[in-house]
Amino acid sequence: MSNEVAPLIFIISAPSGTGKTTLIRRVMALDQNLAFSVSHTTRAPREGEIDGRDYYFVNHDEFQKLISEGAFIEWAEVYGEFYGTSRREIEHLHSLRKDVVLDIDVQGAMQVMGKLNRREWVSIFILPPDIDTLGQRLITREKDPLEHIERRLSAAKEEIENASKYDYQIINDDLQKATRELLSIILKARKAAS
Repeated sequence: MSNEVAPLIFIISAPSGTGKTTLIRRVMALDQNLAFSVSHTTRAPREGEIDGRDYYFVNHDEFQKLISEGAFIEWAEVYGEFYGTSRREIEHLHSLRKDVVLDIDVQGAMQVMGKLNRREWVSIFILPPDIDTLGQRLITREKDPLEHIERRLSAAKEEIENASKYDYQIINDDLQKATRELLSIILKARKAAS
């Protein structure tokens, strides 16, 4: 990456259970010029999640303090918990000359798109093959009780309606193919920016 080209921000959104996290991890393993922006959240860590790697886990008071300090480029309340992307985190990763991957929901993505210069970001929406497959994935991963799965499926339908607002859409029906598509979009965007 040339020093004259400003690093990009890749905004990646998807309904829960679409395989977005897996896709992001696969692409980042293939591209050393990408860095993941770790978000802050007030929700409790899930099994296997590590503070500082998956999220910065903070309590509600700490999160509210960060909001009042203007620490977030975007933040949202989802299912009663807060999530936010730190400006300082993005600035730090850009100082390392890394393109930044934001794994954020639709409302957060719209905030980022509205605040940053259009040349600074590329938006990508990951779609499930269909709603039935998404429901099956949510059940299979056994991370949430059934009532949460039903709520997530309802939210997914609303989120999918926003897919056309993104620069690119990828249907994750084949993980290898979706990985190649995501990497191709990233490489294309870098070439366009140089």
